[in-house]
Amino acid sequence: MSPARLDWTDVREIAIRLVESKPDVDPLAVRFTDLHRWVVELEGFAGDPQQSNEKILEAIQMTWLDERD
Repeated sequence: MSPARLDWTDVREIAIRLVESKPDVDPLAVRFTDLHRWVVELEGFAGDPQQSNEKILEAIQMTWLDERD
């Protein structure tokens, strides 16, 4: 079950939602600026947009790749 509210620490759930919402996107081809925007735009995302960093975005990207494959 999806958490009612997502934050940057919910990496796996964010990745699953990205697989569902962007099925034709190659996670490795996504710029971090776009990835950041897409995460912030996810339904239920309540994290502070200023609290993300390259390490978090990379973790989301790699988990997205794992979930897609």
